Amino acid sequence: MSFFAVLFALLIEQLKPLPNRNPIHHSLTRWVLWTGRNFDAGAPSHSKVVWAITVLGPALALGLVYVLLNRYSTVLALVWDVAVLYTTLGFRQFSHHFTAIRDALDNGREDRARELLAEWRHVDASELPRAELLRHVIEHSLLAAHRHVFGVFFWFVALSTLGLGPMGAVLYRMAEFTSRYWAYKSHVTGAPTHDGLMNLSQKLFSWLDHVPARLTAFGFAVVGNFEEAVEAWRRHAKLWISSNEGTILAAASGAVGVRLGGKAPPAASETLDVSRTLSGGDDPDTTSSAGSTSGVPPQMAHLRSVVALIWRSVVLWMLLLALLSLANLIG
Repeated sequence: MSFFAVLFALLIEQLKPLPNRNPIHHSLTRWVLWTGRNFDAGAPSHSKVVWAITVLGPALALGLVYVLLNRYSTVLALVWDVAVLYTTLGFRQFSHHFTAIRDALDNGREDRARELLAEWRHVDASELPRAELLRHVIEHSLLAAHRHVFGVFFWFVALSTLGLGPMGAVLYRMAEFTSRYWAYKSHVTGAPTHDGLMNLSQKLFSWLDHVPARLTAFGFAVVGNFEEAVEAWRRHAKLWISSNEGTILAAASGAVGVRLGGKAPPAASETLDVSRTLSGGDDPDTTSSAGSTSGVPPQMAHLRSVVALIWRSVVLWMLLLALLSLANLIG
């Protein structure tokens, strides 16, 4: 049933994507804000309580709903899976940024493309040369695809096989969002986030993302230039601050033959308002690296290559999931 849930969710999301600002995301951001206000008093133990309530609470609740529905109707359980996956899994939650920037570059409007990148990633992109602009678009698009598609995909399948339905998808997305949200000051509260809560959320998400990141990198290698991807993974993954991000970006760099890595642009502000959307608020320094991978400088053709790489990876994992589901039915 996992295969059909993922398939239906992806199809619906392509036909009717969620708007960038929608009631579900508003409710979740208010939830994160409320738990931080009411349960974080500054002690180290409070950080663990806040994270558990904020992240595990919704995941367990939605998983319990699935278990109860599945007792009475497999169809209702499938509908619940699809509904939850629709809000957590999908390209269209980030691809409109990529498409708008690509179209601006196609029309020769580099200044507009820089403005769009600045709006998307909350960085000062006004002085970026064209190659650097393309590099940042490629890197952020690859990471967004992982966090919105492949990471969610892994945790949904992993916990769904245990009979917990969409619990894994919610766990991953909430963990990823809180790791970004608590890294900033909030205009809503006007106060800085507690360092202990920020560090804990980022550490826990890094653990949750360890296996999915490497599976994403492996998928890129399989559907791209395998030898170059593996070589870039082996040689360049450690250039990035985050080992998970470095693994993904290094493998993708080799898979399509593009040079990635370098110094990230300076943050536009340290007090950004990230209370409005689940897709905003990434720390602009998380993709900075100590150097670059091998390959040619980013060009417009690489944007199309990256899109093709992501879609081929989706097809690969969907085929594998279909085969596993078929084997389970036969067995």
